[in-house]
Amino acid sequence: MLRGPVRQAPLVVQVAGQFRALVESGAWAVGAKIPGENHLADQLGVSRGTVREALRALSLAGILEPRVGDGTYVRATNEITGVLVRDELPALTHVLDARAGLEAAAARLAAYHATPGDLAELETALAGRAQAYAARDLAGYVAADAAFHRGVIKAGANPLLIRLFDAVAEVVDQSIADTAVFPEDPVVRDSHAALLDALRQRDADRAVAAAYGLIERVKTTLENP
Repeated sequence: MLRGPVRQAPLVVQVAGQFRALVESGAWAVGAKIPGENHLADQLGVSRGTVREALRALSLAGILEPRVGDGTYVRATNEITGVLVRDELPALTHVLDARAGLEAAAARLAAYHATPGDLAELETALAGRAQAYAARDLAGYVAADAAFHRGVIKAGANPLLIRLFDAVAEVVDQSIADTAVFPEDPVVRDSHAALLDALRQRDADRAVAAAYGLIERVKTTLENP
């Protein structure tokens, strides 16, 4: 089968790729203002027009947000999250509902596929969560909680679910931060432990119930503070 000559990607695509890499690595953090066009053009040794087109491409993808008279800011690390937050952040209850669907599906799979290593990671995340709570370390608590929930997704061993979850990780992490409170609802704490125990016992139905129940309890707490 004949193949055409391999063509080098257009310069704008190459520059956009470099900018995307800066966002994905965290060098350009979400919410941060990025350097101006002139500075970027000088750094890369390309024209300002090339930089402008590269930035425009990432803005159309929802990754960057130009603000008239102010500059350009990082909105999201990928196109899926960019679409979710393009106009406005989704309501917290909508995020929680979406999480419930993803996490319950992953919990069922994890009951069948979780490895000893996966279970150990979940145990470590819960231990870190408890330690941070005892120390009233809210940032550490949120980080450990996020690690636990991603660990459940990972333990499900479904590459598509993992990619979907990672694509909306920023929104998920924000929902965890928005619902984290001290003192913690004992039902929410116990639901995490129940989910891990169900995975250890390979009980898919109980794992699904725990995953759904955890999110529903968080929603109830929001509605009835």
